[in-house]
Amino acid sequence: MNRPGLPRRRGPAGSALALALGLSLGLLAGCATPPPSSPEQAYWSGRLALRVDGEPPQSFSAGFELRGDASRGELQLLTPLGGTAALARWSPQGAELDDGQQTRRYASMDELTRELAGAELPLAALFDWLRGAATVPAGWRVDLSGQAEGHILARRESPPPRAELRLRVQP
Repeated sequence: MNRPGLPRRRGPAGSALALALGLSLGLLAGCATPPPSSPEQAYWSGRLALRVDGEPPQSFSAGFELRGDASRGELQLLTPLGGTAALARWSPQGAELDDGQQTRRYASMDELTRELAGAELPLAALFDWLRGAATVPAGWRVDLSGQAEGHILARRESPPPRAELRLRVQP
């Protein structure tokens, strides 16, 4: 259900990027080397591949750069040529998504991910995973067994739609 002032979910072509952004915020995981100790300097990059078993099913892959922590940061999704496909920023004051054509503002990352992916996604767990802690929110399964090589697999079983995210985090 869309509320006034919020974007409607897009068709298959446009929604793949939106779903990837929302889900990747909740699922990015694992790192071959520990991030810098200061959250302001925390930085991870790599590639992600996302499959969403929605109607219609969708898949997406992109490069990413992630900076910050659960309370303040940004996620940049990259095109194959290294340009910015979308940029999400969050802070205690709210969140915004810039897709290169428009900037949409949200009260929180929970609201942004709920609107784009259909469910709130575990941003706090994301940063635990990046630091090697296997925090697993309800409805999720996370495989950190390939973390030393930078490979992470995360699956969301509930709430629907089911999703799978594969990550390759650069050391």
